[in-house]
Amino acid sequence: MLYREAGQFKASYEADQQIFPILQDRVGVLLLIGFFALVVPLFADQYWLKAILIPVLIFSLAAIGLNILTGYAGQLSLGSAAFMAVGAFGAYNFMLRIDGMPFLVAILLGGLCAAAVGVVFGLPSLRIKGFYLAVATLAAQFFIVWALVKIEWFSNYSSSGVITAQEIEILGFAFDGPVSKYLLTLFVVVVMALLAKNMVRSTTGRMWMAVRDMDVAAEVIGIRLMRTKLTAFAVSSFYCGVAGALYAYTYIGTVEPEGFNLDLSFKILFMIIIGGVGSIMGSFLGAAFIVLLPIALDVFVPMFLGDLVSSSFVSNLQLIVFGGLIVFFLIVEPHGLARLWQIGKEKLRLWPFPH
Repeated sequence: MLYREAGQFKASYEADQQIFPILQDRVGVLLLIGFFALVVPLFADQYWLKAILIPVLIFSLAAIGLNILTGYAGQLSLGSAAFMAVGAFGAYNFMLRIDGMPFLVAILLGGLCAAAVGVVFGLPSLRIKGFYLAVATLAAQFFIVWALVKIEWFSNYSSSGVITAQEIEILGFAFDGPVSKYLLTLFVVVVMALLAKNMVRSTTGRMWMAVRDMDVAAEVIGIRLMRTKLTAFAVSSFYCGVAGALYAYTYIGTVEPEGFNLDLSFKILFMIIIGGVGSIMGSFLGAAFIVLLPIALDVFVPMFLGDLVSSSFVSNLQLIVFGGLIVFFLIVEPHGLARLWQIGKEKLRLWPFPH
């Protein structure tokens, strides 16, 4: 009975168009952000911050980018990891070659570079769709990684092709510890997630969804397909590029092009399938699920089965569980974990009444 709209009256258009129109949602989001920003750094150890929380946040941001393109605009893509690589190497070169370049500006510029590349590889979407478009973006995945390996200028002529991220410093404060890097990542992800949540409710987001549902009808009512599709590719690639820059600077520290391979693109795709296609919250749920599941299997399978299983069995079990869950969600609940959360909220709004 706590999750009700009774007594919440909206007296203006601004109140009716809020991102979270229900008071309980606003309070819940603020409490959740406060918990992860204030409580978690006090109790989480270095392993949790560096190996779990930071990658969950970064992959959530990349999943939001892919969700904008696939979930809201209906354009399939298998090149998310390549756009992350563009953002990582772009931010690295801006920091390297421009003296005094602020870190936040560098990751935004890296995201803009990824957006420009995304627009180039989004041009085939004007003529092809579906799995054919997925193959076109797959070409971007292979070409971008190949270019980063072969053109040594991007890695500052490193013999191994590996780049070492510079130290992060903002307004004279050095972000060199796991807590500071976690808080920086959390800040960037929260801001961009709220921007994405607001964007999909705007005119641009509604045009994306109209093109996704039926592009011919969208064109008939006056929506320009070329601008709408390329905007979706640009925004999606920008989010992936910023995620790639954070991946290089706050998570790994040293990055090589082969680290952004096709497996990472598929992993991000699995995140939105399991979390929920066309849902910002689903991006967070899917990223947390994909990152935490292998860790949980590594911990609990040997705990319960002991010496009966080997390490190779546990690694193969992860692949089996991943594949089984994808098939399960595609059949039972195509909208993923976010839909299950939405169903729970709807039941709370009706409880204890039967209907």
